[in-house]
Amino acid sequence: MPATLALNHFGLISTALQQADASSDFSDLGLQLLGGFALAVVVAVAYTLLKLRWRDKRPPAEFISINSSKDES
Repeated sequence: MPATLALNHFGLISTALQQADASSDFSDLGLQLLGGFALAVVVAVAYTLLKLRWRDKRPPAEFISINSSKDES
């Protein structure tokens, strides 16, 4: 029974994809969307790498507490 249901859904999806109208006026929006996503990923990775390099070159300042005046080690 589950296999039949799965095949039925597969058949419905394949039929819907075959009936796509070629006259729709979307031109190259799909390519623009894919290109925009790829550009966003490249920018995010580059930003992350630059932030990590900057953090390694400038380590964070030593922790300063307002409660203790000196270390008693």
